[in-house]
Order: sequence, then C-alpha cells, then structure tokens
Amino acid sequence: KYELGLIYVIDTCSAHCRFCYREELIARKEIEREDGSVASKATAKIPELVEYILEYNKIVEENGGKHPETNREKLREILMSGGDPMVLPNKKLAEWLSALADAGIECIRIGTKELAFYPDRFDQTFFDMLDNFNELFPEVQLRMMVHFNHPDEFLQKNKDGEYIENPEGGLMWIESTKRAVKELSKRYYITTINQSPFIKGINHDPDALRIMQRELKRNNINNQYFFCGRDIVGHKAFNLSIEDSWNLLNESQKGLSGVESTARLSITHYLGKTEVVAVTNEPIPGVPGTENGVVIFKLLRGAFDAPLKGKVAIVGRNPQAIWFSGYEDRVIYDEAGLFRKSMQDTSSVS
Repeated sequence: KYELGLIYVIDTCSAHCRFCYREELIARKEIEREDGSVASKATAKIPELVEYILEYNKIVEENGGKHPETNREKLREILMSGGDPMVLPNKKLAEWLSALADAGIECIRIGTKELAFYPDRFDQTFFDMLDNFNELFPEVQLRMMVHFNHPDEFLQKNKDGEYIENPEGGLMWIESTKRAVKELSKRYYITTINQSPFIKGINHDPDALRIMQRELKRNNINNQYFFCGRDIVGHKAFNLSIEDSWNLLNESQKGLSGVESTARLSITHYLGKTEVVAVTNEPIPGVPGTENGVVIFKLLRGAFDAPLKGKVAIVGRNPQAIWFSGYEDRVIYDEAGLFRKSMQDTSSVS
C-alpha cells in the first residue's frame, strides 16, 4: 500500500494488547480475500518474499525506475511485524535480516513491544548477532519501531509512586530497559522510534505523556506517532474521541522543545495514514457548519505514488466522534476524498 513492504514474520507476542488491530492474525481468524476465497491470515515465508522483492525491483529497473502498476520506485524498505518479531530466536531473526538484505532491501524496520514487555530480550547475544549482520551488510539500516505507551513502562518510582530524579539529569530508568536502550544507541546503523496509541484510562494524561516524550528523546528514542484507536471489536471501551486525542497530544507537548515534540496524531483511513492536524474552537466567518469550530485532516501517505499526499479535509466538530464516520454529516471541504465513500459500516461514536 505504501512505499514500504509490510510482512508478518510471526503470529505471537509476549502479551495480548486488547487494543491491537492484528486480532485476525493473532487469533487466526478466517477472512475473505480479494479473490473471494476465505482463509486465515498467514505469516510470510522467506523464499516467496525474496522472489517477490527481486521480481518487483526487476520490473522497476526495466521500466525506467518506476513500477508500471504502482508508479512507485524500487522496494527498498520492509517492516517486519506480526506478532512481535523479537519473540523469534536470534537465529531466525538473522535469517530474515540476511535474506532481506541479500534481496536488496536497504532499510529494515522491526516493530516490537519487547523493550517494554521484556527488555532483557535485548541481551549481548542479540547485539552480537546485529553487529555480525552489520559487518556483512554495512549499508543496511535498521529501525527499531518500539511501543512505549506510558512512562511507567520504563521509569522507576519511589515508595510514594513518584518518578525518581536522576542527579545527572532526567529521571531514573528501569535498569534493564536503560541498558538495552544504551546498547541500541551505540550503533550508528540503528535508529529507535516510538509509536503509541491513545488508550482511555491508560495514557489519557498529558503530564505523563509529556514526561514520556521528553525522556524518550533524552535517550535517543524519537517520537513519531500517537494513534487514534482503530475501529476494532469493542473499541468504544478504550478509544478516545478524535478531538480528545488531538487535545491530549497538544496539551502534552506544551513545555517540550521542538525536537521533543515531533510526534503527530495519526488515524488510519483506507486511503492512507492521515494526520489530525488541528481542532479549532471558533467559527469561520461566513462558512456554514463551522459554528463550533472545525477539525482538519491531512493525508500523510497513500497508495501507489501517493497522489493525494498533503491533501486535506475540513469537517465541523463532533466531540463524540471516534472514527471518520462520525463526521460524514458535517463535511465542509474534502480535497483528500476522505469522505467520498461512506464508512458507516464502522462504529462512529462512543
């Protein structure tokens, strides 16, 4: 769908996150595919994937640097996901990394929550494996896409439940997590990036999120996205409204520096990843439907060569909306096409 390839390399994790939208894979549910067949989602196989990458990039090369069907350049980046790839043994991880690099992939992302669940997984044997891989493929970059949702997952607390000041600066981290993060930071070929959903009753706290963003950046973990929850089964129990999510992120970034406050609020549309750019409180003079303010969406990424990237949609506010369908009756401007197809088959309000 995007400029990178997504592969499921395993269908298990160290824990089950209730808000996870990969339930079809984790639970091995059967789904209807585009060709009409019904089958459960499956994990990728190395030979088939390598063949696909080589064939795709061959077609790109033969057609002047763009694929004739997608108008995309060559496939150069892969996201290993699942499940959690870090549940795999080092030998299997090394097989995947080497196969992807041999196929010409220049950047490999590893999506994982193990840094929160089980930081000791990032032991010296794991880093030795990565260093050996880097010796063989020195130009291949690795990006650890980690998932901290709350500072309690990596910070120490005193007996009163307060975070502990580090006399050398910042706050005291859980030792095993700090060690793993330091080892990641030592390696020039690894970039560590955090992404997190907003979860009602868990991280619905701007002060906690401010601490999290500041501490992550202090320790060389970049803040990329906060996500509005997906419209999965039971999502009304734990998803915040879109407007509450935007206000939460905005409040959490007050007092942060520019490099600390780089995270954007994203919500996934079938057209592509979409940013919630702004929520206003005042009407736009002379524009009907803006009496209570507006919400502005912008397409960040898209299919094929992303022709709609940067296009926006403006809707009248609906404080209860937790999905796009909550705004279908109040669209003011939609050059992005976010509301051309009804999404009423998904839940819209809490």
